[in-house]
Amino acid sequence: MTEDNIYYIEDVTVEDSDDDAEALFEEVKYDEDISDSEAEEDLETAMRTLALSTKVEEVLAVGEQPKARTTHRPEVVDDFIRNFLIRYNMTRTLHSFQREWYESEQFHSHDNCSERIPDCYAQNEDLENKVRFLGNELDKVTKALNKASAQYIKMRKERNFHRLHHRRLVQEKDKLLNDVKRIKKHYKDYEPAMEGLRTKYETAMREKMLTKLECEKNNTKIATLTSTLNNYETVKMSSNGNEHLPKTDVQEDTGRDEDQHLSTGTKIPADLGPNPNLNRELPVTLHLTKSGGLHNTQTIKAHELAVSGMCLHPHRNALVTVSDDMTWKLWNFAEEELLLTGRGHTLWIGGCDVDRTGQHLATGSGDTTVRVWDFQEGECVSVFRDHSHPVWDVAWHPTGQFLASASMDNTAKLFDIPVQKCRVTLRAHADSVNALRFLPYSNVLGTCSADKSVVLWDVRTGLPGQTLIGHTNAINSLNYNAIGSTVVSCDAYGVVKVWDLRQATELASYDFEPHPANHVSYDLSGCCLAVASNDGRVKMLEVETGKVTELQGHGDGVTAAEFVENGEKLVTVSADSTIKVWS
Repeated sequence: MTEDNIYYIEDVTVEDSDDDAEALFEEVKYDEDISDSEAEEDLETAMRTLALSTKVEEVLAVGEQPKARTTHRPEVVDDFIRNFLIRYNMTRTLHSFQREWYESEQFHSHDNCSERIPDCYAQNEDLENKVRFLGNELDKVTKALNKASAQYIKMRKERNFHRLHHRRLVQEKDKLLNDVKRIKKHYKDYEPAMEGLRTKYETAMREKMLTKLECEKNNTKIATLTSTLNNYETVKMSSNGNEHLPKTDVQEDTGRDEDQHLSTGTKIPADLGPNPNLNRELPVTLHLTKSGGLHNTQTIKAHELAVSGMCLHPHRNALVTVSDDMTWKLWNFAEEELLLTGRGHTLWIGGCDVDRTGQHLATGSGDTTVRVWDFQEGECVSVFRDHSHPVWDVAWHPTGQFLASASMDNTAKLFDIPVQKCRVTLRAHADSVNALRFLPYSNVLGTCSADKSVVLWDVRTGLPGQTLIGHTNAINSLNYNAIGSTVVSCDAYGVVKVWDLRQATELASYDFEPHPANHVSYDLSGCCLAVASNDGRVKMLEVETGKVTELQGHGDGVTAAEFVENGEKLVTVSADSTIKVWS
C-alpha cells in the first residue's frame, strides 16, 4: 500500500538491459485450417444464441423474479491476515507482510497456504456471544426466581395468617349466631307476657285518668251542692228567727277546699291574648327566594362532645347549646363569641329552652334532674328531681311561670316555678316521652313519644285533649307553624307528618327513610320545613310542592335545626360538636 492508498501486488523495478534481445518469447501457432465460412457460421450461431437468450430473459421477467443469493466463501490465509491487519490499522506490518509474501511467491508457490480458513473462529466468537448472553439471561432469571420465591414465602405466610383469622371469625360468628338464637328464643318467651302487661298498663292508665276526671267533677258538684245547702239553711233559719249561724266560717272553709282542689299554687291564666302572627304578613325563608338556596357561611366548634340540642334567645342574636359533655353554652353566633358556660349536671344534657323574658334557661339531663339557670347570676337557681328516668326535653309556658319536661319514665311534668314544685304529672303515653312544646300563645302542650303518638294537653286541667296517631316508629320531635294551625312531627325512620290541629287529621306525609329524623322546624311563613337528619344532612322541604333540597356539611348526625332572623339564616347543630350557620 502506497502513500496514495493504492494497493499493489508486487513492487517490480524495470531496468534497462542489453539482454532484452536475447529474451525468449513463446510462439503462438496459427491454424491455417480455419476457413471464413466456419467463422461466419460461428457468428450466425452466436446471434441466434443471443436472440434465444433474450427471449428467455423476457419470459423470465414476466414470471417470478429471481431472488438474490449470496454465497459465503471462507477467507484464505493471506487474505485473513491482510484483513486482520487492516482492521486494526497495522499499516507498517501490512507493508512488511506484503513485501515478504510476494518475494517468497517468486521462488515457490504458496498453494499449500491457499487453504480456506474454517469458520470455527467465527463460530467460537458467536458461541462466546451466545454464552455471554445466556449468562446474563441466567442472572436475570435467577434474580426473578429469588424474588418470586421470597414473594411466595411471604404470600404463604399471609395465607396462613388469614386462614387462622378466618377460622377465628367463623368461630366467633357461630358463637354470636348461637347467642342470637338463644336471645330470640328467650325474647319470644317474654314477648306475649310483655305485650299483655303493656296492654293492661295502658288500660289502667286510661281508667285512672277517667276516674281522676270523674272524681274532680264529682268533687266540684259536691262543693257546689254543699255551698247551696248551707246558703239555703242559713236563709231558712234567719226567716224563722233562729240564732244566726257562723256561716262565714263554713263558707270560708268550703271556698278554701275548692281553691286547693282547683288551683294549687300559681294560677294559670285562661287567656294569653291573641297570636300577633295572625294579623301580619310573615316573611318567606331566604332558602326559597335565593337562587341556589342557603349555603354554609359559618362553622363554630361548640363542645368537646356531641351537641345534643339547642334553643334560640328570644331577644338577642344568640343561642344556647347543650352537649353530652354535661355543659351548656350561650353563643353570639353572629360574631362566633362564647358568652356564658354552665356546669352542674352529672350526665349528658338532652334539651334546653329559654323563657320569653330571656333571663332564665331550663335544661333536662340524663341525671333525671331539671335545672333552671339565671343568666345574670350565671348559676343554677332551681333543681327539680321529680323524674325517675332521664329527661329528654324541656319547654317554658308562654307566661314564663311554668316549665314542662319530657322524660323516659313515660311522663311529662309541669313545674310551678314560683312555688318550686311539680304542679301536675301528665300520664297518657305508654313509652318514653321524647319531646314537647307549647302551642304559641296558648295553654296547649304537645308531647310526642316512642309509643308513636302525639298528644295535645290542656295544662290547666292536666288532661289530654287530642291524640294524633299515624307514625309507625318512635317520634323524635314536633313543632308548630307560627299561626298555630298545624303541627309537624318526625320519627326514627325519617317520616315527617303534618297535622291539622283543628280537625286532628293528617294533612301530608313525607318519607326520608331510612335515616332517622332528629328534629323538625317551620320557617315563619310555614312554607318550608327544615328536617335534621341522622345522615349528617338537613332536608329543606317545600310544604306546598314537596320539593326537597339538601344542605351538606356536617360530619355526623344533625341533632337540631332552627330558622333565625326571619328566615334569612338557618342554624344547625350536630353530633360532630359543631354549630353551622347557613345563609
